[in-house]
Amino acid sequence: MKEFLTSFYGKLSAVLLLLLIILGFAQIYITYNSSLELISAADQQINLDLAENIATQLDSVLTREATEEEIESVLHYLMVYNPRIEIYVLDETGKIINFFADPTAVKAEKVSMTPITSFLKGTPQSLILGDDPRNPGTRKPFSVARVVLGSGDTGYVYIILSGERYNTALEMVRDRYILGTSLKILVIILVLTATAGLVLFGLLTRRLRTMTNKVEVFEKGDYSIRLRDNSRDEIGQLAGSFNRMAGKIQANMIELEKTDRLRRKLIANVSHDLRSPLASMQGYLETILMKEKTLSKEDRKAYLDVILNNTQLLRKMVEELFELSKLDARQIEPEKEPFSIADLIQDIVLKVKPRADEKEVSISADFRRNLPQVWADIGLIERVLTNLLENAIDYTDAKGNIYMALEQVDGHVNVEVRDNGSGIKEEDLPHIFDRFYRADKSRSLAAGNTGLGLAIAKIILELHGTDINVESTSGEGTRFYFTLPVYPSR
Repeated sequence: MKEFLTSFYGKLSAVLLLLLIILGFAQIYITYNSSLELISAADQQINLDLAENIATQLDSVLTREATEEEIESVLHYLMVYNPRIEIYVLDETGKIINFFADPTAVKAEKVSMTPITSFLKGTPQSLILGDDPRNPGTRKPFSVARVVLGSGDTGYVYIILSGERYNTALEMVRDRYILGTSLKILVIILVLTATAGLVLFGLLTRRLRTMTNKVEVFEKGDYSIRLRDNSRDEIGQLAGSFNRMAGKIQANMIELEKTDRLRRKLIANVSHDLRSPLASMQGYLETILMKEKTLSKEDRKAYLDVILNNTQLLRKMVEELFELSKLDARQIEPEKEPFSIADLIQDIVLKVKPRADEKEVSISADFRRNLPQVWADIGLIERVLTNLLENAIDYTDAKGNIYMALEQVDGHVNVEVRDNGSGIKEEDLPHIFDRFYRADKSRSLAAGNTGLGLAIAKIILELHGTDINVESTSGEGTRFYFTLPVYPSR
């Protein structure tokens, strides 16, 4: 029972029943008072001429200044034939001159003349209530007519149409008929409306219960759950919003899982790549210390060179890791400026030429001298081109060739780095931009390859709103290419 009352369906049902009860009692109150008002209005319309008729019969006793006993006798005679009325004789100010009733029952000495004046202006179209001398402050339907009193002054026959005896009889039956009928109507309305409302609420909230169950399943980890949103009402809109939210959460969870796998892989790769050079450095340092007295100068220099090379490689990897982390966190934003991409390539070729010459690899460039300037961060683009060239040198055999080409296409400049080296196997192509991924597993950190260069290049170009593409055939060579926007000349 507690769960039902705390549920949305239970709350809706309780509110519905409460409103029906309030509206039912309001209907009883309105019906009750309207019925009484209808009875009074009909009574007054039926008895409009009653006071006029009675005034005719009283005229003979009032004009000859009859005694009070005679007047009371006539009033008594008239009320015997119509016991529901009360007859009063008033002077022109509304003061009660005579009546037939228990003197102690009549508590007012006069009645208001305003309703009487309104009544006598013409046939009243609506109910007019006058003062009840027996109950000051109470107003009842009446009939009134002018008469001439024995003194020659104008007076009034004032008749209360629903006297005490009538009210007593009415009270005996109104509870049985009016209230009884109203209560029956209320019960019927409550039963029928409540039943229909509960059924309709059940149908409407069934969709909400279905949504709740599916959301609970989603909460437990099944991110593939989706809600039906084929309706255009608020529940359908809610289902559509949930589906969009669930899609984003599912995509984020997939991305988080991917990031977590990359993080674990990164830690494993870093641990592996650091372990070998550190072990090598430790071994050579221990050898130098152990053979300090017997070690020749040539061997000492050779050992120290190995340690220095490993130190430089470790520093390079740490710097690239630090750079990659800042790029990932978007702590580095491109500071774009116009510059000549052709001049930049020439500078980079001169910088890496000693390394290429050492491997007997030639680098050639093919582009026009009048190429427009590009709009990019010159420092970051230099990093991309340097990584691509060094990577090409690493994977190109002696006597090999590396080609660099620039071509303007519409509002962009296409940049291409191509070599005729060992190429990349088809199964390795989707992974070459992954961190620490090496297509040639035989190449290690000791060979100067950290496995981070292409990952850094890809992120830098993404920050520029472009992407890097690769084409490769195993044994024939590899081609990297991307585009940069042209700087608009004034």
